[in-house]
Amino acid sequence: MVLAKIRPPLPRCSYYSAPIQWIISRRYSVAATPKIAYVFAGGGSLGAVQVGMLKALQAAGIRPDLLAGVSVGSINAYCYACDPTAAGVAVLERIWRGLRRADVFPAPGARGLWRIARGRDHLVSPDRLSALLRVQLPAQDFLACRIPCWVVATDALSGTAVGLHSGPVMPALLASTAIPAIFPPVRIGGQLLNDGGFAHQAPFESVVAAGATRIYVLPTGYSCARDRPPASALGHALSALNQLTVSKLVGAIQYYARQLEIHTVPPLCPLEVSPLDFRHTAALIERAEAQTRDWLAHGTALTDGLPHQLAPHSHSR
Repeated sequence: MVLAKIRPPLPRCSYYSAPIQWIISRRYSVAATPKIAYVFAGGGSLGAVQVGMLKALQAAGIRPDLLAGVSVGSINAYCYACDPTAAGVAVLERIWRGLRRADVFPAPGARGLWRIARGRDHLVSPDRLSALLRVQLPAQDFLACRIPCWVVATDALSGTAVGLHSGPVMPALLASTAIPAIFPPVRIGGQLLNDGGFAHQAPFESVVAAGATRIYVLPTGYSCARDRPPASALGHALSALNQLTVSKLVGAIQYYARQLEIHTVPPLCPLEVSPLDFRHTAALIERAEAQTRDWLAHGTALTDGLPHQLAPHSHSR
């Protein structure tokens, strides 16, 4: 089980300590176990929609007690955990509106081809993403979180999930966003870790172990309205990963909807923007906020916790 990887014995609190250890070390009361959790999915540039979702949820007065995220969702989760207010969401929105593709996915060019030719394990250097996070993150350690937050990555050798929630946050976020073959894996505590999008069930396990009984899922969706495949190899890789992670997220939602109260915020649909395209973040945020407000106003209950936008479909003619 995944949770075995985040349950060493008490009382020591480490990078891989159990959720309850983190809560104790941060002086949270076990008697007042948190109940509401947000789970942030991955999706490259489509992570911008989570900002709009947060704006609407914040305006509706919904306040989470626990947060967990994978891939780009882990960055959004951590930023929100450090300042879970309207002002904090506004800062996150400003960051997203200023992003460019080159800040996250610089074109590999000749250097990328040289890395492949030399047998390296990645196409793109993570230096620009590291520099971006170093400047834009509200803090550099999990201790800054005002809400317990789990960043989930995947063990590159075993394929099991690893929940990270204490210590320096930069390695955790770089690991959770390390798309295989595109970015290099990150070594933490003797383990090689890569993108957490392959382990979408793990964020649910982390917050459920900490006492969550109501979960709001913030998916990014996928490019369901594109009429042609991506033109670049990097675009193909990200689109394929996006579709895979959506499928895994659907499975996790359906599994936990049988045990808990699950509210999945509907992703945008139709959606033409690819996970590699950062030119439309402002529109994505605005559309997601409006759609989430409408969803909250007209009822959020679903029998299986799954909105129809996440089911496989296409808008192509």
